[in-house]
Amino acid sequence: MSRAMAFAIAGDARLTATEIGTERAPLLTAAGLLADPAELVDVAAASRFTPAYGPAGGYPGLRVALPNAYIQSVVNVLVGPIGEAFGLGAVRPSRAQGAFSLVTLAPDALAPPQRAPHVDSVDPAQFAILHYLCDARAGGTAFYRHKATGFERLDESRLAAYRAARAPEAAPDGYVDDGAPWFERTAQVDAAFNRMIVYRSCILHSGTVPSPAQLTADPRRGRLTANIFLTLTPA
Repeated sequence: MSRAMAFAIAGDARLTATEIGTERAPLLTAAGLLADPAELVDVAAASRFTPAYGPAGGYPGLRVALPNAYIQSVVNVLVGPIGEAFGLGAVRPSRAQGAFSLVTLAPDALAPPQRAPHVDSVDPAQFAILHYLCDARAGGTAFYRHKATGFERLDESRLAAYRAARAPEAAPDGYVDDGAPWFERTAQVDAAFNRMIVYRSCILHSGTVPSPAQLTADPRRGRLTANIFLTLTPA
């Protein structure tokens, strides 16, 4: 890969660790991740996206694989801080995969699972790394508590009770906002160009999409993010 495509981390990038919700889930944020985020947008603009959804749900838009060099650059710099912030001690990556993602589905085209908070996995060793390549007009990411169960995260021991409680709860129309009536929002991170957040994949969350103007397949104008799912194991 050429030097121009090294996806270098910004020298002044600083991670901030906070906790969200009553279950005090750790959340890592960085205000400016890459030294040159525009080069990553250029890669996305030159890529061929395909739909990532079907009649039953899935990601409500388009996706294409991320460059391996970008995944490696980000994972290398984050493994240590994730291990520290999440109380894991020394860890190493066992799996990392990622995609550029563009939200494109109109609110009235969403399947029921796309209209409610979700988890990406119930594995507590899997982490979501979300890198915004869009600005605040694209909304952000919100985190939720399920009112009937009080759950803010899901694991194998909670799945049966959660599914039973959710079964009679209809999904409201459109993209998730404050989560009413079945969920309540516990925290929100607004999109900002080159901002990154890291959280466990097993906590209830949803992208927020306040502006229909962001529902475009143009990576330079739409709700573009780079998403990495990272699984860690003890070093």
